[in-house]
Parts: sequence; structure tokens; C-alpha cells
Amino acid sequence: MNFNKNEKSVILIVDDTPINLELLFDLLKYYDFKVLVAENGKSALEMAEYASPDLILLDILMPEIDGFETCRRLKANPATQDIPVIFITAMTENVDKVKGLNIGAVDYITKPLENEEVLARVNTHLRLGNLTKKLTQQNKRLEMEILERQRVEEKLRCHSAVLDEWNNRYQALIQASGQILYDWNLHTNEIKYAGNIERILGYSMPEILGGLNRWLELVHPEDKNLFIEEINRVLSTKERFHLEFRVCRKDGTYITVEDNGYIFLDSTGKIARMAGFVIDITEQQAALRDRKDAEQKIREQAALLDITTDAIIVQNLVNQIQFWNKGAEHLYGWMAEEAQGKNANQLLYRKQNFCQLKNIQKTLAESGSWQGELHQVTKQGKEMIVASRWTLVNDDRGQAKSILIVNSDITEKKQLEAQFLRAQRMESLGTLASGIAHDLNNALTPMMMTVQLLEARLPDEKSQQWLTIMETNVKRAADLVKQVLWFSRGSVGNFKTLDVRYLISEIEKIIKQTFSRAIEIRIDVPGQNLWNIFGDATQLHQVLMNLCINARDAMPHGGILKISAKNFWVDSHYARMNIDANVGSYVMISVCDTGIGIKREIVDRIFEPFFTTKEVGKGTGLGLSTVLGIIKSHSGFVNVVTEVGKGTEFQVCLPVTQTIDTDGKLAGDHELPAGHGELILVVDDEDSIREVTQAWLEKNAYKVLVASDGIDAIALYTKHQQEISVVLIDMMMPFMDGPTTINVLKKIDPDIKIIGVSGLASNHEMIKSLGNNVKTLLSKPYTSSDLLRNLQMVINTK
Repeated sequence: MNFNKNEKSVILIVDDTPINLELLFDLLKYYDFKVLVAENGKSALEMAEYASPDLILLDILMPEIDGFETCRRLKANPATQDIPVIFITAMTENVDKVKGLNIGAVDYITKPLENEEVLARVNTHLRLGNLTKKLTQQNKRLEMEILERQRVEEKLRCHSAVLDEWNNRYQALIQASGQILYDWNLHTNEIKYAGNIERILGYSMPEILGGLNRWLELVHPEDKNLFIEEINRVLSTKERFHLEFRVCRKDGTYITVEDNGYIFLDSTGKIARMAGFVIDITEQQAALRDRKDAEQKIREQAALLDITTDAIIVQNLVNQIQFWNKGAEHLYGWMAEEAQGKNANQLLYRKQNFCQLKNIQKTLAESGSWQGELHQVTKQGKEMIVASRWTLVNDDRGQAKSILIVNSDITEKKQLEAQFLRAQRMESLGTLASGIAHDLNNALTPMMMTVQLLEARLPDEKSQQWLTIMETNVKRAADLVKQVLWFSRGSVGNFKTLDVRYLISEIEKIIKQTFSRAIEIRIDVPGQNLWNIFGDATQLHQVLMNLCINARDAMPHGGILKISAKNFWVDSHYARMNIDANVGSYVMISVCDTGIGIKREIVDRIFEPFFTTKEVGKGTGLGLSTVLGIIKSHSGFVNVVTEVGKGTEFQVCLPVTQTIDTDGKLAGDHELPAGHGELILVVDDEDSIREVTQAWLEKNAYKVLVASDGIDAIALYTKHQQEISVVLIDMMMPFMDGPTTINVLKKIDPDIKIIGVSGLASNHEMIKSLGNNVKTLLSKPYTSSDLLRNLQMVINTK
């Protein structure tokens, strides 16, 4: 039976037998499940509550707490009662199966385990669990939608009753004031009228029908152009129609009217209708005032329909809050009764924003509106970023009366934009650094080997002294290149399962012995149950030391340096807010100081290579860029929490591993024997590397053929295939690169022995994909002993 690799569901295996754990772990890991393991019932209960797996495979026979009791406790805990449990047992009695099912298990798998049966049952119950969760969520969502719909319907009924009452009053006022209402449909050119047309103009309703052309016939000839210009302005700007002009009554006399029209857009954003009212302002000034009062009351009543999610605020010209809607309550945390009457500047802004607010007030006075981004604070003191639109509201006399403000929360959007831009910038710098490192490694390799050749040929003490100085500086340059490669995520590491507590204890010993006594060292690491990580111990030591040194430098007069570690679960919301994080288990290592902190304007640049705030000669600017490169190469991420004057915390998050290391013991260093005339083919496009490598190999009793590119290498190998023992080949060459050359050589001789050479991790990953013919990987710059050791190992490999 074939099984597709599953999406990463989390499965907890509970068994006190290591071989069973290992077999199930390998099986499920192969099919792309995320697997957690526990060796007893107590550990299983703790892990299930913390990590909330999607399924538990539970052995029955275990010491202390057996499977039945573990299952009972899982089902008694509200946090774990819904996790499906499948018993794994060698017992075949139906009584035991019934007992397990009565406790709450969903299935049994009988030992010895069959892989296909395990996968089939796991997939079946994961699908059932997912369907159950979806059904539960859908039911809850449906219940909430029904409640919300009932609430909205009730609110609308209340609002409808209020609006009906105001509409009746408004109609009465229209009749009393002598208004003409109209609704112009731009698609049909039809105009519907209401109100006292006959009393104002003398025409009956059928006589006035005929659309815009009929209305233009009534407009005074001298006002027609003015009327048409206003119509065209409204259609192009989508603003309010407002005009005073003369119209002809049926008896031939002209009256002056005020026309106020409002546009309505369709779903595509185009103008669909214009509705408004016409008032005879010749004799109806009193009615006009009544109409404006009624209009104002209707606008105030409409404001009660408070359903927008944006924060809508009205403040007077001295920043006193007059209106505060529900959206503002949700956004800022202050209720309307708490906010109204307060000074908006003091309530929503910090002092450093006051200068920007003054500029906004100036723009409002000049143009009547402003829009842009503002930094604000909530009731809880949380900082946020809003997209803000300000509009100056005038009274009946055209004098500024108040300010209407509409704010939308864009904090998450801005955070993600900042992370994305930083990631792009770091990726570009990483690509540049990787290219530079490759060229430097090519330059350092012949220098390193030439120094070692000269040491053997220049035995006098003075020459040896100068050669030692040269070798020391070449190694320093190689270490600097390695730092650049770490930044560009291109360095190769020795990865294995690591105990975080041991890593931190080693760092603790170093900093307690070397840091000033004015700095208090605090360690907060749980004594047990801290998850393991998978990584390179040397690189992670460098990460912690760099962070501790930065913390020390941030506290020149002393303070507290705290190193802590904890298990950390990244959920979907957290992963959405951090582009380098994935849902799953992590160990968070924090290095916290009480120093000077980092200014907001430079916090996004601190991980850039060669960026430093330290004095000249006191920092290279590679420390934090190296930290970021190492942590990314470990599939982790780094967060920074800082406040000027209070300190900084760097949170290093590394993914958890359940892998058990089985590293063998490595043989100690010993003197390598010389060659026995074996023929070695050296392929490299750098002349100096070819020459120095050839000289060193011939000095150690090897025969050497050299090729400057892949095409030459293939030709030489075809001619000397029977004599060549090993091919030493560079990965990055013009015309035909290393991987392409290796593939061609493998077709010529499937048993060929190859040593791959490169200074970039990306090439090392490429080499691994080329199969078993590439026996080892040699990193530039390499020493002569590195070359001979690897060459001897490959020659002796069958």
C-alpha cells in the first residue's frame, strides 16, 4: 500500500521501549509528520498539555503510570481531552480492548506493528479528528453568526423606528418649508420629484417630468451655463452639487432657488444617482432654517449607526474630544464616557509627536484636510501605527467648527513591511558577501599552502619566524571570511543534537571569569524538561558570546546580564507576524541587559554587516550579522526587544529536535604517510591553487595532472582513466562547473573517486546531491595537512 506524505500533523509517541520509539519515530518522520516522543506516562501528560499534538500513540504496559491510567488523565484534563488516543499493545484480549475504548481511546494497534496498518490508522484518525474540529468550529461560527444577526436585526429595528419617526417629522417640515425633492438616475436620465412642486413652480407632476432636459428648460437663460458647469464639476469630482439660480414658474415669473444635490456611487465606483432638494429662497428663509435644523438632526441620528471598525473621532479646535465611536473604543481601549471631554493630544500621543500634530493643524487651516500615518498609544500604553484622515468641519457661516478624524490600525502591516524590507536588504548583502568570500577563499588557499611549503624549504630561525607571522595572518583572514560566510548563511557546520543547558553553562563560566565584577550575571534555565536542539556547538557558542559581549558593552558602569532559556511554542498568529518563524516547537534563549538600549531609528539596521555604533577600533560591525547568519542557518530566528535607557533583550529561537545522536568516536590525529606514486587529477580555474597543490602533492610522493576547467578534466580523465586514483575538483569554474563535470565523469567511470572543493555551503549541499562518488568535502581555504588527510582517506576507501 502506498501512502502520500502527510501535511505536518503533530503526533506524540509514548513508549518506555527505546527501540519501539525509534522505529515509530523513523516511520512517521519519513511520511512528513512532526513527531514528539515521551518515555513514560508522566512525560506524556506534560508534553500533551503543552504542545497539544493532533494524535497520541500510547503503549499500555509502562512502569509507574500505565497506558490506561495515562489515557484516563488525558481525558480528564479539558486541555487534552479532545486529543485522539490509539493504544499500542501486545495484548489481544477483547476485555482489555473494551476497557481502553471505555476509557476514551479511539483505536488499538496490536504488536508486532505493521507499518501499513500504523499509517492507515493514523491517517484515518487524523482525518476524523480534523473533520471533528472543522465541524465544531463551523457549529460555533454558525451560533455566533446567528447571535450576531439577531443582534443586528434588533438594532436595525430600533434604528428603523427612530428613522421612521424622524422621516415623518422631516416630511412634515418639507411640506411646511415648501421644498422640492428630486432623485436623478444618471443611467436613465429620469428625475423623480417629491414635495410641493405645484405650490412652488405651479406645474403638476406630469408637466414637470422629462428628465434633465425638461429641468433645463425652466432654468433662466443667463444661468444655464452656470448650471451646466456645476453639473460637470460634480460629475468629474464626485463632490456635492450646490448652486443658487433662477427658474421659471408656470405663470412666467422667475424665482430664485437653492439646489443642493448629493451623489451616490454604484459598486464599480461610478456615479449612479444624484439626490437632493430645491428650496425657494425668495420668500422661504424661515423654512430654510427649519430644513437645516431637520437635516442636522437626521445627520446626528445617522451617527448612531455605529458599525464601522475604524475609529471615528470628532474634536473641537482646542483638541477636546466631542465624539468617540465604538471603533475607537475597540482600537484604543477607552470607553466613550472616558474619552469625551479629554484632550486628544494627551490621550493618544507621546510628547515627541506634538511637533507633527502642529504641522497637521497648519495643513488643516490651509487646505481643510490631511491624511497620513501617526504613532499613537492605547490605554494600556501599547504603541500602534494608524492611517489617519483629518477633515475640517465648518458651521453654517463657513467658519471652522470641529475636526473629523478617521483612524485605521495598520500596526501589523507596518511590522510585516519592515521585516520584509530587512529580509530583502539582508539577502542582497548576503549575496554580495558570499561572492566576496568565494574570491577571498580562492586567494587564501594558495597562500596557506605556500607558507607551509616554504616552512619546509627555509629552515633558518628568522625565515620560520616570518613564515609563522604570515601563517597567523592568513588564518585571521580565513576566520574573517568564515564570519562573512556565516552572515550570508553560507558556512558549513558540524550539526548534532545539543543540550542547551550545557551550552549556557559553558558561556556562564567564561563570562564570570572575564567580565567586570560590576556586572551581575544571572542564569535562569529549567533544571529538566528543556528540549534539545540540533546545531553546531562552536557556532552557537559564538552567537551567545557575541550577544553577551554586546550586553557588557551596553553597561559600561555595570548592571545585570541575564541569560535564560525556555521551551517555546510558535502558533499560527506568531508565525504570521514573524516571517522567519514556522509553527512548531522551539527553544528560546534570551540574553538580556539593563544597559543603554537601542534607538528606534537604528534598530532595523543592527544586523547589517559592518554597521556599528561603537567607536572606531572597538568593533567591526560583524557581530550581530554573524549571529543572524548562524541562527538562520539553524532554521531559527532572532527577535529584539529594546527601550532606550532601560536595556535590550535578544531572543534567539532554535527549532527543537527529537533525534538521538549516535556519533562514533573519531580517531586521534597522527602523522599521515606519504603517497605511493598515486596519480591525482587536480581541477581548478585558479592558476595559483593548481600550482601550489601540484607542488605539495609531488613533494609528498604523488603524481599530479592539472586541468583548468571541466572540459580539460574530462579529456585528461578519458586518456588516463586507468591510472588516476582520485579527482580533486573545484565547484565554481567557468565554461563547465564542478557539478556538471562530476556528472559527466560518473558516466565515464561509475566507480570514480572524487573530492569536492568549495568555500560556499550552497556548493556543499550541491555536492551531497551528486551521490556516493563524492567521497568528502574540502572547504577553502584548506591547509596542506587537510589536503593530505582527506586524500589518504579517499584512497583507502573502497
